[in-house]
Amino acid sequence: MIGQEIINKTTHTIPNSPGVYRMMGKNNSVLYVGKAKNLKKRLQSYGRKSGHNNRITKMISLIKDVEFTLTENEEDALLLEVNLIKLHKPKYNVLMRDDKSFPYIHFTKNFLPTRIKKHRGKKKEKGDYFGPYAMEGSAFKAINILQKTFLLRTCSDSYFKNRERPCLLFQIKKCSGPCTNEISKKNYEESVEEAKFFFNGKSEGIKKKLAKKMRESSDELDYEKAKYYRDRIIALSNLGISLSINPKNLKEADVFAIDQNSKIACIQVFFFRSWKNMGNKPFFINNINGLDKDEILESFISQFYSNKTAPKLILVSNKFRNSKIIEKVLTQKYNRYIRVMVPQKGERKLIIEHALDNSKQALKRHMKEIISNLDNIRNLKEALNLEKIPRRIEVYDNSHIQGSHSTGAMIVADKEGFRKNQYRKFNIKNAKSNDDFGMMYEMLYRRFLRLKNKNSDDLDFPNLIIIDGGTGQVSMVKKALKDTKIEKIEIVGISKGKKRNDGNETFHLSNKEKIILKSNDPVLFYLQRLRDEAHRFAIGTHRLKRNKAIMFNPLDEIPGIGTKRKRALLNSFGSAKAVGKAKISELTHVEGISKNTAENIYNWFNELN
Repeated sequence: MIGQEIINKTTHTIPNSPGVYRMMGKNNSVLYVGKAKNLKKRLQSYGRKSGHNNRITKMISLIKDVEFTLTENEEDALLLEVNLIKLHKPKYNVLMRDDKSFPYIHFTKNFLPTRIKKHRGKKKEKGDYFGPYAMEGSAFKAINILQKTFLLRTCSDSYFKNRERPCLLFQIKKCSGPCTNEISKKNYEESVEEAKFFFNGKSEGIKKKLAKKMRESSDELDYEKAKYYRDRIIALSNLGISLSINPKNLKEADVFAIDQNSKIACIQVFFFRSWKNMGNKPFFINNINGLDKDEILESFISQFYSNKTAPKLILVSNKFRNSKIIEKVLTQKYNRYIRVMVPQKGERKLIIEHALDNSKQALKRHMKEIISNLDNIRNLKEALNLEKIPRRIEVYDNSHIQGSHSTGAMIVADKEGFRKNQYRKFNIKNAKSNDDFGMMYEMLYRRFLRLKNKNSDDLDFPNLIIIDGGTGQVSMVKKALKDTKIEKIEIVGISKGKKRNDGNETFHLSNKEKIILKSNDPVLFYLQRLRDEAHRFAIGTHRLKRNKAIMFNPLDEIPGIGTKRKRALLNSFGSAKAVGKAKISELTHVEGISKNTAENIYNWFNELN
């Protein structure tokens, strides 16, 4: 039965109600998720024999079944549609690939003096949040300037509570030292409030106050202090300057501007808070054949605010059909009126035009990168005698120090470059220490197990595996493929020359053929980039794991052992390992350790051992 027949058969039993429909393909895969005010009428439109663009015609030809879910109203249908798109990632939907939350600056609020820190995700902790920032680097830059200007603390609560004297940040004038009462609680909170005033757009008063202190220091011939205040004024001014347009009448808004060609759309998102531009970020949307700008923008915005806080005003470059529904859903979600509009004149119109120009330029740059990557991938096929042009390349590497904290890493590359949202980390569990071959096998075996039930045509099924290693590592990949009964994946190993210098690499193929490329070959440079990115990601993952282990102390897990007792034990024995070897009689000699506590410590380590 062809797709149109399946759709027409389904429409006989479907009611005239709002809801969400799912177009199902072979192996029960979800091809498309859509919402409708009237499900029957919407599905009937798919059942027509003509009037569809190429994209919809192709999708209809692949349909094996149609499923639907009824909802009480169109707003509920919109929320369900967004959830199902994020869950199934259907091939024919507009997908927002980078759905990470944006960073905020968080002013904490608890029994300790206020701390400033970068925050992502849900706002569960008490305090004030300022942002969002388009880039993580912008958030860190703002925190650094706030430290210099207002001398606010950034240390963790546990670090703060254990200080007996000020840390280095106090010495270099990046913290006022509230941990050891170098500043009174009242004065510290005044500095916190001044920092919040700055974020609320009231920076001029703070600058005047600093300028007055600068003049007073200069009059007193204390030029070093005057220079310090001058630098604080400059830092605040730099932080306050917007990245593009500094709006006079736009306090809080998100701006969306879209440009597209026949294959890819670019949506440029700008964030404005407290009359300041907090930055912008481009999002690239694939699989848009036959879709108009308004359809793409509507689907994107619905997904965008599924895990992000919406401002009171959303400015868009194109009007779309369900803007009122999105307004209603967001208003109910945040319990305040949120407006979606296309500005027609004035400052808001200029901002949209500026965002649209950024979108066009970003799309041009993105297309040039794709063309460059496509050339590299085509040349890669010829240079390494591959059967076909790779669609998805996965590169693997592992990292450890004498077998400790062993980790593996996988990066992904395709015609659009590095796909960082698809990178994966592996904790090596079974391979022996210093066994690079065993680590490679374990990592690849676990990866291939996830591919067993997938078709080789799936977008997340690799065509080419690249590993950092020679013949031995390649044999481990072949063994993992054989053990998981997976075929049709080509393998390339990269080993360095005798002096381990770049440019002397040997490439090992699965058929035991070895290839050496010329030192000025563009394919060599491309492969080096892939290998180095995998190496960077593997080392970064290993460092995080190692640092986490360094911070762990077995004494923290013993019931009844708090900060003071832990410090006393470490002062007496030097390390947690030495505490674990101590006898009960030795433990009781430590200040604050009773016989019962000593027995608990001894039994804890004895059971662990």
